[in-house]
Amino acid sequence: MVKNELYNDLQLSILDFVHVYAGSNPIQSLKNSTETVQLADKLGYKRYWFTEHHNTPSQISTSPDLLSLHAASCTKNIHVGSGGIMLPNHSPLKVAENFTLIEALYPGRVDLGIGRASGTDGLTALALQRSQESLTANDFPEQLNQLLSFFSRNFPSQHPFKNIIVPGNESIVPDIYMLGSSQGGVQFAIDKGLGFVFAAHLAPRLAIPMLRLYRENFKRSIYMNEPKSMLAIGVITAETEEEAKYLAGPLELMWARMATGSGNLSFPSLEEAGTYVYKPQEEAARQYNKDRFVIGSAANVAEKLKRMANEALVDEIMIADFYPSQESRLKGHQLLAEVFDLKSN
Repeated sequence: MVKNELYNDLQLSILDFVHVYAGSNPIQSLKNSTETVQLADKLGYKRYWFTEHHNTPSQISTSPDLLSLHAASCTKNIHVGSGGIMLPNHSPLKVAENFTLIEALYPGRVDLGIGRASGTDGLTALALQRSQESLTANDFPEQLNQLLSFFSRNFPSQHPFKNIIVPGNESIVPDIYMLGSSQGGVQFAIDKGLGFVFAAHLAPRLAIPMLRLYRENFKRSIYMNEPKSMLAIGVITAETEEEAKYLAGPLELMWARMATGSGNLSFPSLEEAGTYVYKPQEEAARQYNKDRFVIGSAANVAEKLKRMANEALVDEIMIADFYPSQESRLKGHQLLAEVFDLKSN
């Protein structure tokens, strides 16, 4: 395929939810993710991240640190990491220890994306955080400060954690990114000098202003010398527009159900989505949700992604992977890699 100059230098990455497809099982889902990250590595994708969700039967990405370690072990070049570690669920020390070890094993290939939410329902958050006090503490700024201080070994001299030792030294640090889907995360990324990723599939209308705000106000730090930002968006692509729209059916149905609180919230099958009759409220949600996704042929999707990247001042798009089958996801990622000629970037 002849390289189109329009797509020069825009990097692509993948965000994996480790979906359990209808009629499949968790073991096969993990095999699917292994196959996908290995293909992404060969195709020239920049990075491959795993989400953190709990008590969600249709997704088993509960431990992005473990999945990142596995992904790194079976690939050669691609960056791996979390999109993200939901910090309220974790001890900052343990996060620092885990990602220091992964970075030491695979230097220069590890990313730590950090989220401010729990990524689950209230009862499951209680089971994870172990106390009502933790649930209501609203102490993310303190958690983030502790995490960064563990990495940089720069706790104030009177801090009680000053003499706690993290393995290695301050040179063994993953690239650190704040995740955002509102106006909150971006300010932490600006003030702390971290990378920033905005989840446009969660808040499409805020994506461009928040990413531009980050780029224009970034403060250099020991963690990053210059701003590094990404736009994450749901993408479904195929050989033709018609096929892509068909493959997007389960994605659209699932998000319409989530928006209206109706029906089963598991990932629907192609057959179910193809025959489903939307209720008026669901159809309204379906239309409202269209900006959350980019759907179409590879060439048309590439043009839309390039335009979005230019408006958001980013040089990397992270594809939120909502393909309805392993065959369609592998084909979709391959088609985009060819259009963007990722191997030469």
